[in-house]
Amino acid sequence: MTKTTQPNVLQLEGEIDLHNSPEVAESLRTMIEKKPQVAVVDLAKVTYFDSSGLAVLIEGMQKVQEYGGKFALANVQESVQHILEIARLDQVFQIFPDVDSALAVK
Repeated sequence: MTKTTQPNVLQLEGEIDLHNSPEVAESLRTMIEKKPQVAVVDLAKVTYFDSSGLAVLIEGMQKVQEYGGKFALANVQESVQHILEIARLDQVFQIFPDVDSALAVK
């Protein structure tokens, strides 16, 4: 479901909904506790987000911004991009085509 390939990259899989968003929140919290300069959530294998999953991402972004870091989404699939656009969150999150370009953000 969630795994970290690099200390500041959280890779998610499948559907992020009410059932597993607490696990995602915990993984994100663990990563953010280390205060990375850039925190990246890799959505390459995510097919769906519901409002609870989106809330977890928003909370993560706010926590990273509190200490002056950058929060980015990478590899957003078309179905998830559509959800972000409907919620107008595509204008809130920094979205990158891949993890490397997200990590390069300054």
